[in-house]
Amino acid sequence: MTEFKGSITALVTPFRDGKVDEAAFCALVERQIEAGTHGLVPVGTTGESATLTDEEHEQVIRLCIEVTAGRVPVIAGAGANDTAYAISIARRALELGADALLAVTGYYNRPNQAGVIAHYGALHDATDAPIIIYNIPARTAVNISIETLAELSALPRIVGVKDATGDLARVALQRRHCADGFIQLSGEDMTAVGYNAMGGVGCISVASNVAPALCAAMQEATLKGDYKTALDFQDRLAPLHHALFSDASPGPTKYALSLLGLCTTEVRLPMVPASDAAKANVRAALKGLDLIG
Repeated sequence: MTEFKGSITALVTPFRDGKVDEAAFCALVERQIEAGTHGLVPVGTTGESATLTDEEHEQVIRLCIEVTAGRVPVIAGAGANDTAYAISIARRALELGADALLAVTGYYNRPNQAGVIAHYGALHDATDAPIIIYNIPARTAVNISIETLAELSALPRIVGVKDATGDLARVALQRRHCADGFIQLSGEDMTAVGYNAMGGVGCISVASNVAPALCAAMQEATLKGDYKTALDFQDRLAPLHHALFSDASPGPTKYALSLLGLCTTEVRLPMVPASDAAKANVRAALKGLDLIG
């Protein structure tokens, strides 16, 4: 089975004049691979998937797969609060050639744990690819319990979790209760090193859009058990992690990429560009990493 570990970038979707900027997106993907990124997630939360049309959703996945050309795994976002629609998205992503799916809990609907199990079970039974559960209660208003995750981990194609709870204690408990080999990926850049120290194997990262080589090197260090080196990278990257979430994401990330000449700052309503305060944080972080003068 394809390995899902290390620095996995939750890609932004660059826009220009209201449309997906294909050239900028392809260049971003190539930059990621050249920098040593271990995997890519198109059309996730950072990719503003909630504002993409079905056609754009497929367009972004197709471009990512074409440019990647099998060099790293492509984990396509396939999240929706309508299970039938999530299955439709997932099937289209797999037809395009995605290696795996990243599926969020049903946001807004606020299902109970039985509903969470039924949602992921239906997605599992309707597809034939590895599925990574995305647990992000801050956005979905539903936290997947450890018991629910353990039950879902017994399904053969539910292979891991992107854990954006920020609760490091869960890592140890999930290791104890979930199936052997169940993959735990952090969904929070600031605690990624600690997450791996507790038993994780990587991070689906926002910061790696901006500093892919540093994020990849940090993850490589953790995978080798070299936590002194990993902490050095984390200390360097901490101001960037903070800056990219000092306003609604992905506004600050797109601003950072614009300073690097890689895409515009354009986002789609109800998102708006980063505030002046967030921009100042981003500029300072980039200067601290010597990414801009």
